[in-house]
Amino acid sequence: MSKNIMDYETVELDDNDSSVVIIDQTKLPGKTEIIRLHTAQEIWDAIYLLKVRGAPAIGVAAAFGIYVLAKGIVIDAGYDSVSDAEEMDFGDFYDKFREQKEYLNSSRPTAVNLSWALNRMETVCLKAGRDEKKSVPKVLKILYKEAVEIKEEDTWVCKMIGEYGLALVKPGDGILTHCNAGQLATSKYGTATAPIYLGHERGYNFKVFADETRPLLQGARLTAYELHSSGVDVTLICDNMSAMVMKNGWVNAVFVGCDRVAANGDAANKIGTSVVATVAKRYGVPFYVCAPTSTIDYDTPTGAEIKIEQRPAEEVTEMWYKERMAPEGVKVFNPAFDVTDNELITAIVTEYGVARAPFQESLAEIRLKKEAAQKNK
Repeated sequence: MSKNIMDYETVELDDNDSSVVIIDQTKLPGKTEIIRLHTAQEIWDAIYLLKVRGAPAIGVAAAFGIYVLAKGIVIDAGYDSVSDAEEMDFGDFYDKFREQKEYLNSSRPTAVNLSWALNRMETVCLKAGRDEKKSVPKVLKILYKEAVEIKEEDTWVCKMIGEYGLALVKPGDGILTHCNAGQLATSKYGTATAPIYLGHERGYNFKVFADETRPLLQGARLTAYELHSSGVDVTLICDNMSAMVMKNGWVNAVFVGCDRVAANGDAANKIGTSVVATVAKRYGVPFYVCAPTSTIDYDTPTGAEIKIEQRPAEEVTEMWYKERMAPEGVKVFNPAFDVTDNELITAIVTEYGVARAPFQESLAEIRLKKEAAQKNK
């Protein structure tokens, strides 16, 4: 029996092969191609070229990736295996680890999970090697454990976001989502789709509208694909149809993911999200941002300080077309994300609860809940 797209892992680690294993999402839905990433260039390209995408999945890929590259540092130093590197100088190892970390971090500037995961891996690396004076092979074991934990935590986080999000809707509701914050963007369940999947398991019979999400069509190629494959009642619409379905009363809630949340609740997500939020406000539809706490950037005061990635013009002018669909030489503005002002957001759904305005205060409370939970582990 052929495998369903939902039967695949979005991101895996093959430790024996020293590779990060991903679904090449640029080939979906027409072809399910599993690729293995061994080198820094391959991992960087996979993140930049959106072969792996979605903030949580990028974080997991980065954690696995820096671990794979850390093993490579040992082999490149002339050791036959990792276990032979007991006498390797940690300072030399860390200098190269840092270089690889900074290189991977340069692949996508807006998704905070990328830097969050890499910084977390660097922190445990320094603690083990510098502070605790452990050998490089032992440091690598700790890096492996941390990377696996990042993935396992992501699954738990998405499940909890789903539970909190599900409490905000009722059976039979119409739900609209933008871009892909589904299982293909995470380890499991997704963020914005987590309430949908949990509701589907429990017989809620949601009717979902998926925006196509131009110019890269993640909603059409990925969200509609995975929801349809899961048996969810999903209808694909063009981006400019969201106002009509809301005005018709077919949408009771909007769930979107995000790549970075500022301390004041402004949220950066795939381009077009702020348009959906504005329309939802006009028609009185609750607009929910589903955000793992790893995407909340407390050091960024407002959305104005979030760096927005600019993508190649070809994504707009010719990517998906048999022939070029815009005049040669025309100027193109192609930001990957926009920022939704906090005043347009009904609530931010995290794994530690639901934050509402004033977000500066409620997000700070979420942070305290997380810190308390981690202390009690």
